Amino acid sequence: MVNVEKEIKDVIGFLKTLGKQNGDGNYVLTFGDYFKSDDVQNTLENPFATLKAAKKRGVIDFEGEMLWQGQHDHVELKLLKEEFVL
Repeated sequence: MVNVEKEIKDVIGFLKTLGKQNGDGNYVLTFGDYFKSDDVQNTLENPFATLKAAKKRGVIDFEGEMLWQGQHDHVELKLLKEEFVL
């Protein structure tokens, strides 16, 4: 069974370690770089579902509802909250 809280915390960590801070101080990472990361693939059971769960809870933001590898590699994932408690 997937522990959503743990996986969202993992996403926060990935955005902070793989991403860069923008002018607003938020960490951003492209979907392509996120999805191609071996750490992401080896840690998360379903990398996109975890992004959707994090977006629904206001932890991250990205344009659109669905992201497809290749087609949406340029879309930025933006970290809104550096802490998450369910």
